[in-house]
Amino acid sequence: MTERIGEESRNTRETQISVRVNLDGTGQYKVETGMPFFNHMLELFSRHSLVDLDLQATGDLEVDYHHTVEDTGLALGNAIDRALGDRRGIRRYGWAYLPMDESLSRVVVDLGGRPYLVKDMVCKKRKLLDFELALFDDFFQAFVVQTRMNLHINQMLGQEAHHAYESVFKGMARAMRMAVERDPRDTGIPSSKGRIGN
Repeated sequence: MTERIGEESRNTRETQISVRVNLDGTGQYKVETGMPFFNHMLELFSRHSLVDLDLQATGDLEVDYHHTVEDTGLALGNAIDRALGDRRGIRRYGWAYLPMDESLSRVVVDLGGRPYLVKDMVCKKRKLLDFELALFDDFFQAFVVQTRMNLHINQMLGQEAHHAYESVFKGMARAMRMAVERDPRDTGIPSSKGRIGN
């Protein structure tokens, strides 16, 4: 069976990003964004979704992390969208409850082509070292739009920022792993409309 591979290159005055994903991988990754905590979250996503990920990003970090974080979401979303193709034969929906020590997150995915993000965090910490945690709002919004997916994130328990976001990214990984999986009982377009999206 053909592997589902997607690639994206994004080059602007602010960022240069290249992404390659294999939805049928084993969770191998090579990630470099210049932001160690962001790297860690993306590596967790790859490992627990079993999506092979090669992502190299450079940007104007001396100005702000925002451009690189948001553009990484755009590029990763485009690569996954390309890998999914017409989305024929996928399960489409995925969900996970994911604990990390005191933290617990529920993440639900619909790859039905309609971008929408709902994100609710009980952890209200604003920074982890020099990383502004609000940047994840920009990442997820960009990722959702370009992947053409509905993503609900509900971080239900936990105050420690690292644990809170680790449970979110691992939960998203497990939900995506379920949603992109090929369904042996349904090889058609997973929609009563006969097409994905509007």
